Amino acid sequence: MAATVRRQRPRRLACWALMAVLLADLLALSDTLAVMSVDLGSESMKVAIVKPGVPMEIVLNKESRRKTPVTVTLKENERFFGDSAASMAIKNPKATLRYFQHLLGKQEGNPHVALYRARFPEHELGFDPQRQTVHFQISPQLQFSPEEVLGMVLNYSRSLAEDFAEQPIKDAVITVPAFFNQAERRAVLQAARMAGLKVLQLINDNTATALSYGVFRRKDINTTAQNVMFYDMGSGSTVCTIVTYQTVKTKEAGMQPQLQIRGVGFDRTLGGLEMELRLREHLARLFNKQRKGQGAKDVRENPRAMAKLLREANRLKTVLSANADHMAQIEGLMDDVDFKAKVTRAEFEELCADLFERVPGPVQQALQSAEMNLDEVEQVILVGGATRVPKVQEVLLKAVGKEELGKNINADEAAAMGAVYQAAALSKAFKVKPFVVRDAVIYPILVEFTREVEEEPGVRSLKHNKRVLFSRMGPYPQRKVITFNRYNHDFNFHINYGDLGFLGPEDLRVFGSQNLTTVKLKGVGESFKKYPDYESKGIKAHFNLDESGVLSLIRVESVFETLVEDSPEEESTLTKLGNTISSLFGGGTTPDTKENGTDTVQEEEESPAEGSKDEPGEQAELKEEAEAPVEDTSPPPPTEPKEAAVPEEEKATEKENEEKPEAQKPSEKKEAGSEAAPPAPEEEKKQKPARKQRMVEEIGVELVVLDLPDLPEDELAHSVQKLQDLTSRDLEKQEREKAANSLEAFIFETQDKLYQPEYQEVSTEEQREEISGKLSAASAWLEDEGFGATTVMLKEKLTELRKLCHGLFFRVEERKKWPERLAALDNLLNHSSMFLKGARLIPEMEQIFTEVEMTTLEKVINETWAWKNATMAEQAKLPATEKPVLLSKDIEAKMMALDREVQYLLNKAKFTKPRPRPKDKNATRAEPPLNASASDQAEKVIPPPGQTEDAKPISEPEKETAGSEQADTEPLELEGPGAAEPEQKEQPTGQKRTLKNDEL
Repeated sequence: MAATVRRQRPRRLACWALMAVLLADLLALSDTLAVMSVDLGSESMKVAIVKPGVPMEIVLNKESRRKTPVTVTLKENERFFGDSAASMAIKNPKATLRYFQHLLGKQEGNPHVALYRARFPEHELGFDPQRQTVHFQISPQLQFSPEEVLGMVLNYSRSLAEDFAEQPIKDAVITVPAFFNQAERRAVLQAARMAGLKVLQLINDNTATALSYGVFRRKDINTTAQNVMFYDMGSGSTVCTIVTYQTVKTKEAGMQPQLQIRGVGFDRTLGGLEMELRLREHLARLFNKQRKGQGAKDVRENPRAMAKLLREANRLKTVLSANADHMAQIEGLMDDVDFKAKVTRAEFEELCADLFERVPGPVQQALQSAEMNLDEVEQVILVGGATRVPKVQEVLLKAVGKEELGKNINADEAAAMGAVYQAAALSKAFKVKPFVVRDAVIYPILVEFTREVEEEPGVRSLKHNKRVLFSRMGPYPQRKVITFNRYNHDFNFHINYGDLGFLGPEDLRVFGSQNLTTVKLKGVGESFKKYPDYESKGIKAHFNLDESGVLSLIRVESVFETLVEDSPEEESTLTKLGNTISSLFGGGTTPDTKENGTDTVQEEEESPAEGSKDEPGEQAELKEEAEAPVEDTSPPPPTEPKEAAVPEEEKATEKENEEKPEAQKPSEKKEAGSEAAPPAPEEEKKQKPARKQRMVEEIGVELVVLDLPDLPEDELAHSVQKLQDLTSRDLEKQEREKAANSLEAFIFETQDKLYQPEYQEVSTEEQREEISGKLSAASAWLEDEGFGATTVMLKEKLTELRKLCHGLFFRVEERKKWPERLAALDNLLNHSSMFLKGARLIPEMEQIFTEVEMTTLEKVINETWAWKNATMAEQAKLPATEKPVLLSKDIEAKMMALDREVQYLLNKAKFTKPRPRPKDKNATRAEPPLNASASDQAEKVIPPPGQTEDAKPISEPEKETAGSEQADTEPLELEGPGAAEPEQKEQPTGQKRTLKNDEL
């Protein structure tokens, strides 16, 4: 028995471990019942949420709009976001920040930084010498980096989503432009971290749009590939994408729809903002021309006037998209001078002629990267607000050569809806229909390293090698492994961008540094000294390009192998526990792990990487893992289900055994041995060949970031705390404003109520004068000292006034409730009395209520009548200015008590079965009911003496008495309702009871 208990203990521990895992998952799901997406555009953003009962809904902001400007106004003591900040741009343009996303991931010498200064000269950009970046210098005390400003916007978007969802939200999917490089993507992730958001994925906005298009047209996707082009021209940039839709077979869910990004082209500065800036410059020239000769200043030198002109240019561009001309007008543009000028669409198109010539550029780039022609593209769909400009559509239609352009998608909200669908798919709290997404790498990434080679005997030279890690337009997420076979000492290698020849000279300058990271390895030589008798399998560097398109070096390890003989080892308790847990999930038993102090590495099949074709001698140095989606960037756990848990040496053994006959495989011999007789020891030794043992030694890694250094942890923590302090200050300010508004509203409302007849009726002149004096004093205090009062002081003042007016308000409210409550009580009393009267009229034989129940109800009715009459008489004697004795809560309590008694009797009547019919003791034989079937009657016939029944044996005869005859007929009488009732009164002997019609 003890042995049995010991064998069951690992399974019991496994059950507890499984319950702990499930409980942890449930606790994690409790915080992630809602997810959000943020479509972060240059000019505006759209926020969408998914929560139980609300599938994929766009969030409305505080102004009930679906689109929120990406604008922040930063002052010394307050902040404004969205539409409020956009309106503040006119009053305080220096403190209002817009289009700051163009500075993310850019160093001070980037052309986009100079372009931002030219477009918005009112902003002062400071220099950060540590990271070589810029920051906004609002005042000598206030300065914010672009990441911090974006963090504020993301935090504001989360507050909008939480108010809309009415629950906290932490998980989010954020859209970024497809042309963002590694530095720009890392900057967005840092901003999200400052905002306290858990980023499930940074999804490219063109991919999100394609996903939204495919999700709502799932039925139209089949095995035939459909190529669709999305042309997205927003406020700041233009992206053209070619997407292929078709159904593919997946291992998990069978045939499912898939979208694959085939080609991408873009223009970083072509968008609606550049058109508005051209219009603003045109309006400024017209205004200066109107004031020429008056000695006035140039309007361009006035930031407020230029902010007004930019707002008018935005409105003018929208109106000219639907009208041939429009009148631009601004009141008090500068020096109280009004501005009015007529602008035609032809003038607008002439101003932006060079911009319209750049419209076909992204289309050609997308076709080249996809290696396709326009004939293979079935449809061209417009996305983005700037595509509403007629000239853009005209030029684009001519460039693609189609009959018409597709406008069957919401140009503003498509990306937000696609991103929130992806958020629901990535979240553990929701289950959505699978839709396979295969995004594409825009910028190739390669690894460069230098090593010594011996070209001639005694002559050594350095050779520079390049290996493509992630090729252009290759799918991601995926992991790759590079193996360095010819190093036995510490060395360095470099991670850089690959061939960027598809970018123009200006785009290359904007792109920034083409060098990503220098990796310095430490401990390679020590690993070789630690395992001198082992064969080196190279230095393996594991890379991961995750769902957000961010590259990371997971780990670097030195791998060694040797041949060892199998020795049977007793399973440890942890091994048994792991095997038990695996069996619970349907997996088989896992092989025994080696206890050698090093980790066993599970790798997928390796193959030569791309880029090693030109040098056959170097193919062994670079290998890559099979492409597969990656869930996270952490190293895989040592125990994984099914094939992933098989150690490398066992895989090698299986490959060797594939060439042998099946009967000679060790695994099959082992299985056969468990059922058949055990083999002899000599045969067992022959069947156990030497196996490969892998030893893995972790290598130290030092990363030197070359493109744009990330914020140090201490500075990042400081930024997080700074944003939290600003948020706390804003919340405190909102709370104080709410308290001040509540106090002011209470004073005005109460002063007005004192003159209303219903309040004068229940109060004396002295009471009203006292309340009025207190209200006037509070109003004067609020005007004189209210600006400096704290939230606590305002709440205390409001509490004091409410306590003073409580008696007055209570008397008025009670008198308002009396008619309705008393009418309901009278109605209930009348119905209860009628119900009691009807219950007492029920015949005694059919009565279902006891005398105690009816007496109790009668007592409650009488007590309620008495209480009502007495209380109303007492209330009539009191003056209206005194506290009433007839209270609405007492009326409701009496009604509840009476209703409880009535409901009890009604439920009893509803569920009580009728009583059975009385039995006739003197009848020699009971008459069968009229509706009894022939079979029922046949079953009750007593066979004559001497006749036997085949179905049942003859029972022992009994004395025939009246009681026995009645016992024979009782089953017939007890059929139907009332069979379970207690026995009825017996009728006197000799009296024959006649059956009534209703009893038949």
